[in-house]
Amino acid sequence: MHDRPGARTHVIVPAILAGMDTLALFAAAIARHTPVDGIHDTLLPGVRLIRSSSPTMPMPVLYERTLCLVAQGRKRAVLGTTAFVYDPAYYLVASVELPVTGAVIEASPERPYLCLSLDLDMVALGDLALRHPPADEDGGEDMGMALNRTTPELLDAALRLTRLLDTPADIDALAPLVTREILYRLLTGAGNRIVRRMARGDSRQNQIARAIVWLRAHYARDCRIDEMADVARMSRSTFHAHFKAVTAMSPLEFRTQLRMQEARRLMVAEGMDAASAGYRVGYESPSQFSRDYARLFGVPPGRDAGRLREAAGAAH
Repeated sequence: MHDRPGARTHVIVPAILAGMDTLALFAAAIARHTPVDGIHDTLLPGVRLIRSSSPTMPMPVLYERTLCLVAQGRKRAVLGTTAFVYDPAYYLVASVELPVTGAVIEASPERPYLCLSLDLDMVALGDLALRHPPADEDGGEDMGMALNRTTPELLDAALRLTRLLDTPADIDALAPLVTREILYRLLTGAGNRIVRRMARGDSRQNQIARAIVWLRAHYARDCRIDEMADVARMSRSTFHAHFKAVTAMSPLEFRTQLRMQEARRLMVAEGMDAASAGYRVGYESPSQFSRDYARLFGVPPGRDAGRLREAAGAAH
């Protein structure tokens, strides 16, 4: 019997799981596939699992168009001057690519932060939006990031998606179906306006999203507002207003965020000195780069990079 531990597992695990609620099952499923802290790619298309056994330093990251669904713990994401705190009760949706500062604020070795991140399939969202049109259309502009209450139906679908990692042979057949259900829950749930607008190709949100994609490719050079407005197919004044409404910052502030995030990566991951990193991301003046960096991160670039390298070394 001892040479077949798998046979015993099939008997014991269902008995244990029967007494657990959906959220606990979701946390257990993520924990099984995140043996160490970090971001874990999975066999599920567009799905990453995240684990942290302690609170983390605020770090700049670029959120893609994504759903973040927390099973355990709590995280804060800051966009401009607005903070979004998400946990098992509230999920976060980013409808455009956004540079934010993120930090895990509730986690411990006994109860680590556990989260599922799902890239949002725009083709599938568009198809679902056509098949399930809204009863009415709200006006106004939305920020490109939003919190919404996690429903039992959404949580159940996320659990079933994660548990497919326990049976990899089922992923090809079942993962697309469960993922589509999750998108349906996002699209038709209360407070779904931000997701509805993602699904509309002609929405202001998607026009700004096109400009952001262009800006990410050209941030290291001088970019004129008129160029970005042309990409978004808006007038200069209309583009500026809608860009700020969606991203909580001006186009130039957004470009600075992109530049600083990449400079930080170059210094920490590739060991580049501050002047070289600044030049690589588009600065001709090292002093101007240092001033902008310190204004964003609170400390000069060299000191910040050294601190982050020390923290990374201690973690390992």
